[in-house]
Amino acid sequence: MPDHILEIRRLSKTYSKGKKAVEDLSLDILAGDIYGFIGPNGAGKTTTIRAIVGVMDFDEGEIYIEGHCVRAAPIACKSVTGYIPDNPDIYAFLTGVQYLSYIADIFSISRNRREAGIAKYSGIFGMSSALGDPISSYSHGMRQKLVLIGALIHEPKFLVLDEPFVGLDPEASFHLKKIMRELCESGRAIFFSTHILEVAEKLCSKIAIIREGKLIVSGPIDQVRGQKSLEKIFLEVVGHE
Repeated sequence: MPDHILEIRRLSKTYSKGKKAVEDLSLDILAGDIYGFIGPNGAGKTTTIRAIVGVMDFDEGEIYIEGHCVRAAPIACKSVTGYIPDNPDIYAFLTGVQYLSYIADIFSISRNRREAGIAKYSGIFGMSSALGDPISSYSHGMRQKLVLIGALIHEPKFLVLDEPFVGLDPEASFHLKKIMRELCESGRAIFFSTHILEVAEKLCSKIAIIREGKLIVSGPIDQVRGQKSLEKIFLEVVGHE
């Protein structure tokens, strides 16, 4: 049997005034998948991601993470999930290390394990010298790096990222892509949205394209694009050619 990390079954979400943000969306993510989620602005990517990680309710369907229902067992789902939102809006009055300690407390990470994780990832992302500074003094890119460290220190089985490369410098982007590959090689899974099609094409093993809340195409990236570039497939699918 495939090792399902994420199962979305007929997900639908409607906003006020009847706007259908996501409609009848079903998707499976397996251990080892780096699954890219692409679509134009307003297509429903962030709504889908927020429903997956349990920060937004939905109207119809079910979502399961490692067999646990997001609605019925939210703590079990969150305990194995790392989440990077599209906007790193975090506690500006804390220092970087205070924020990471707070995240470590939430996941009941031991002192030795948290210190090792913080040292490892802050070193990778060049944040070691800034952890004692207040987050209010951080640039957008530094805040993005801090959120990344916080999502990684508990070694999640499933990593969900909403536009994770926005605001990152080239070196940090390189390290993040390397970490993503290593996580999936160890049997974890990643689901991330991006507007950077070149990143999706080079990094992802599978891809899903969403338009106006509906899943248009999904599957192994080579199968989805055929002999064409991902950019050409994307433009065809979203109706610009």
